[in-house]
Amino acid sequence: MSKSLFPTGPIGNLIAFQTGGGTPSRQNPAYWTGPIPWASVKDFDEDKIELLETDEQISLQGLNNSAANLIPANTPVVCTRMAVGRVAIAPMDIAINQDLKALFPSHSTDTRYLLRLADYAKAKADAVSVGSTVKGIKVADYLNIEVPLALPEHQSKIAEILDTLDAAIRGTEAVVAKLKAMKQGLLHDLLTRGIDANGDLRFPQPEAPHLYKQTPLGWLPKEWEACLLDNVALRGSGHTPSKSIPSYWDGGIRWVSLADSHRLDQVYIRETDKEISEAGLANSSAVRHPENTVILSRDAGIGKSAILASEMAVSQHFMAWRCGTKLNHVFLYYLLQREKPRFEAIAMGSTIKTIGLSFFKKYVIALPPKNEQDQIGKILLQAEDDVVIGEQEAQKLRATKSGLMDDLLTGRTSVTPLL
Repeated sequence: MSKSLFPTGPIGNLIAFQTGGGTPSRQNPAYWTGPIPWASVKDFDEDKIELLETDEQISLQGLNNSAANLIPANTPVVCTRMAVGRVAIAPMDIAINQDLKALFPSHSTDTRYLLRLADYAKAKADAVSVGSTVKGIKVADYLNIEVPLALPEHQSKIAEILDTLDAAIRGTEAVVAKLKAMKQGLLHDLLTRGIDANGDLRFPQPEAPHLYKQTPLGWLPKEWEACLLDNVALRGSGHTPSKSIPSYWDGGIRWVSLADSHRLDQVYIRETDKEISEAGLANSSAVRHPENTVILSRDAGIGKSAILASEMAVSQHFMAWRCGTKLNHVFLYYLLQREKPRFEAIAMGSTIKTIGLSFFKKYVIALPPKNEQDQIGKILLQAEDDVVIGEQEAQKLRATKSGLMDDLLTGRTSVTPLL
């Protein structure tokens, strides 16, 4: 937290009173069959301050026969046990349990500002919480947390700016979610129906049966074929050089291993966690795979795939395909992406699941003509780029909000020019 230019004081100075709640007896089903949202710690997310729904609901009977309290809409509620300091506000009346406290602002305190300040104080609340197994904070200790105290005339403006940023973030996230759904729809349609001579999606088989033929893979467009992957791509794998010989490592040859799982499923892999040396390559079964080789994890992280952005080696946990003239590497990547649920389903093993080499020797794919593959790859790459751009914009807005929230709540940035 930055040094505050506002005067500081206990957060309790802004709170007129607080109240807790309780849990109706679970021995009485009638208490849990009602329309009243009942909030507990599990309803509070790390990065969300809007509580739009709860996992459980109680009845009026449950409310009246327990210590649960009905909290008016738009009242900040903070967690005082377990996820200490998390805070949210609900647009509807809610009941709360004993691990939560509703914070009722004083007459001179803006409610949305108090919500933001409580969120800002989350780290301090967690720091002063106690408990070896389950952490908690006493109400008195929470109310004594020191926070910046903006003048009343600044409070609503600070909240307005942060609310505006949140709305922009939510809007961008909604766009990203829509783009991801569109990409998944395209992935299915393009890899089952493909593109006709006019560049349009073919009609589905039930609507245009004359455009399709029956194959071992089901209905495919007449121009496509069911083809053994080994017939159109050179299959390979890799190995791990001895880790007891230091000279085999850190030699500048990028080496994809299970440590790189987080880098997969993003089309191209450009960096690796580890590198091997020429000696490591020469004294193991690892080989160099050229740029645009498509790799697939067949062990932990089963079904994750990527395209090599440059020459790399891989561990024995990966399959690698160098595409021939009849197969587009981007098309193959997206084909493997769509097949991920299948790969996960067929993996075998009690401790570590894996897909045996015999499966890939017999692996048959749907193969459109090369020019159609090229078009499909371009469309899916564009859809991927749209998602990435949206995610980058959302991340940029989140970073802006994070920095601005600290500056606004401490008075380091004036609200006037921002408004």
